[in-house]
Amino acid sequence: MCPIPPLATQSKIILSLKVPTMKIVMANASHFQYASIICDTIATSALIRGTGIAKRSPEYIKMKLQNSNAIIALDGEKFAGFCYIEVWGHEKFVANSGLIVHPDYRNKGLAKKIKKAVLELSLKKFPEAKIFGITTGLAVMKINYELGYKPVTFSELTTDPDFWKGCQTCKNFDVLTRTEQKMCLCTGMLYDKNIQKKSLNSKAFQRLKSIKEQLFLKKKAAEITVEIPIYLKNNAAESKDVEAVKNNLQK
Repeated sequence: MCPIPPLATQSKIILSLKVPTMKIVMANASHFQYASIICDTIATSALIRGTGIAKRSPEYIKMKLQNSNAIIALDGEKFAGFCYIEVWGHEKFVANSGLIVHPDYRNKGLAKKIKKAVLELSLKKFPEAKIFGITTGLAVMKINYELGYKPVTFSELTTDPDFWKGCQTCKNFDVLTRTEQKMCLCTGMLYDKNIQKKSLNSKAFQRLKSIKEQLFLKKKAAEITVEIPIYLKNNAAESKDVEAVKNNLQK
């Protein structure tokens, strides 16, 4: 008869048998059941954070799933996260959009893993395309920056009118309209495979976002003119990367 191991040893054995259930995979039609929860999670997140975000219908998400132009994260059968690919300008431009992580799985590094997976999928499926994204979220900016994206003006992104029509359901669409699609509260970021990946100066980008918000809230032009040079002076290390955005802010 085999001796029964001590309880402490039994616990270690049980722990060693636990297998991670999280899977981050290329989505397909078999994931149609998650379309509604994806849309609901995106909408709820935007409402709680008070940020602008383009709304997507379950039918639109299903189209991305059908074409395998998406990445989905599942914990067993439970939805954990998602991001999809949009193709514009006859495959000259690719946008990674709709990044969302279910509240139960946030602050665990899952968002970056999903973003990295969708970037790799984009590079594989559309190797000649320029890959970009637009976001108001500092957390997403940080992820993009660390993956090799750089901030650019909207003029460097796609001019496909259908892309910008997708912004119509965003609460900040009037800003985009007033500036003739030259800029918005979102920051445009373009992937550059040759860029040296580095950590984001979060304070610098937070300041840049603040300046843009003040600008569109119609703060006095004189105050904005003063704040931009101060921002650049205090963040010299980031000045080259945000130069394009800064120039547009002064227009």
